[in-house]
Amino acid sequence: MKKIKNIAIIAHVDHGKTTLVDKLLKESKYYKKNKYKEERIMDSNYIEKERGITILSKHASIFWKKYKINIVDTPGHADFGGEVERIMSMVDSVLLLVDALEGPMPQTRFVTKKAFLYNIKPIVVINKIDRKNERSNWVLNKIFDLFINLNATEEQLDFPVIYSSAMLGTSGTNLKNMKENMIPLLETIIKYSPDPKINKDEKFKLQISQIDYDNYLGNIAIGKIISGKIKNNQTVFIKNNKGKNISGKINKILYYYGLEKKEIQEAHAGEIILISGIENVEISDTICEINNFTPLKNLRVDKPTVKIFMSVNTSPLSGKEGKFLTSRHILNRLKIEKSKNVALEVNHENNSNTFCVSGRGELHLSVLIETMRREGFEMELSRPKIIFKNKNNKIYEPYETLIIDIEKKYQGIVMKLIGERKGELKNIIMSNEENRICLDYYISSRSLIGFRSEFNNVTAGTGIFHTSFKKYDIKHSYKTGQRRNGVLISNKNGKSLGFALFSLQERGKLFISHGEEVYEGQIIGIHNRTNDLTVNCIAGKKLTNMRASGTDEAINLIKPIEINLEKAFNFINDDELIEVTPKKIRIRKKYLKENERKKLKKINKKNIK
Repeated sequence: MKKIKNIAIIAHVDHGKTTLVDKLLKESKYYKKNKYKEERIMDSNYIEKERGITILSKHASIFWKKYKINIVDTPGHADFGGEVERIMSMVDSVLLLVDALEGPMPQTRFVTKKAFLYNIKPIVVINKIDRKNERSNWVLNKIFDLFINLNATEEQLDFPVIYSSAMLGTSGTNLKNMKENMIPLLETIIKYSPDPKINKDEKFKLQISQIDYDNYLGNIAIGKIISGKIKNNQTVFIKNNKGKNISGKINKILYYYGLEKKEIQEAHAGEIILISGIENVEISDTICEINNFTPLKNLRVDKPTVKIFMSVNTSPLSGKEGKFLTSRHILNRLKIEKSKNVALEVNHENNSNTFCVSGRGELHLSVLIETMRREGFEMELSRPKIIFKNKNNKIYEPYETLIIDIEKKYQGIVMKLIGERKGELKNIIMSNEENRICLDYYISSRSLIGFRSEFNNVTAGTGIFHTSFKKYDIKHSYKTGQRRNGVLISNKNGKSLGFALFSLQERGKLFISHGEEVYEGQIIGIHNRTNDLTVNCIAGKKLTNMRASGTDEAINLIKPIEINLEKAFNFINDDELIEVTPKKIRIRKKYLKENERKKLKKINKKNIK
């Protein structure tokens, strides 16, 4: 039985968490040479590999000297903060990674605040010291300022510091004496990370922090044993603060061995384990012995801030590209997701074919939808909407910290863009790069819907921005604007033809190419003007019996704009929907017939008067 250390790695997005775990695994004597050839081995999900971000928390264990170090790699993006919140209940220490050039960013503040809520003392790792113009001393001062701002205790302010380059595999307690390995970091973890808080005399108790699924084992509950020990085939009670009280039998007990799961017969307090055989469990449930009835307090998880309406696909192409089409299929899938994703909420609307799905942000929701799409689901989605709160007869809405990094030449147009969205400039920070500047804003989440596409356009794709939830504040009175440009709408069903598309290119930018299946009411492009325009994109060249004097001119079609989920969310207006299938993402009007849209427009005008 080795001594146990339980730690989580937390940081802002792209500060090097997953790469650091790679190097720590390779430092372990149990790491088999050439077994893991690819980089970022913890990012096993295909969407994570494509986007280069961590979405789901991952577990691994390192065996070093007399210790077993359980490591949890957490997401860095604010939309997946729910993963970070529940992991804090399982660990006794955290490695707080901060980029040696960027310093503390919005998500750094969020994850540090969560660690402090659990009275955890961080070990600070200033990473990427190999970057040009790195400024470790400045970053260290900023971290200290952040801790003071978050009301850290004296013990938390006396934090150990390690410098590293996860990419190069170097670490050290002093910049002038760096080692070509991760041993200084491992030694710091052993020295400063406390042992698990346990009571060996008490009976078995474990709180479920995560739920996984295995095709062979079924539901798997993951958590840290708070007290006592558990054996295979033992009968236990599952309890929560809502009055749940059911019994079950442990089928298998597993623990992490490197990146693998290994079966064991018995586990003791302090260990992070996986339990199979118990169905109908939820995150925050307490698993305990039969005569040990008191459930643990529910895990603290912030509520969602953004919602979308998801419904059955009703387009003319419904059923041609997907396998799972009905509301029953969609609801069952959402229930499975909700059981393991505590930051997600699912509610039934009056229309039985429509569901309100709430999450932390557009990215949080788009990853779920992209996963469902690849599994074979078809669905329709509304424009994202902000979740308001009503308190003391006042309406509150979520506000965020927005950090923008742009070239100086775009400063004026970006400030004008955010000013129109009622963003409040808090600070202007000079970047280390000569021609760039950082802007710090306080802005409502509602104002950020549709912001990404406009921001990318005005900065020619060179701008970077990060957001982090700040707080709920009084709702501002101005209306968030809809898209400024109108759209090109197909007026018929059929296959698009190059001849028709060539003539439509003068009217705007297209979303479709030659030979694509389209239907009446589908949006096929952006109009150059502010009004919507109904067009015929399936019309061919009219043939006559007159012989042409020369050859026809060649048709040159401009490459269409590719639409992904994030672009679609940022693009659509309230009267439009996104059609999602395994093969295609389309944008359409809610009402496909032009006469129906005209009737609705007249009714809206009367209501305004």
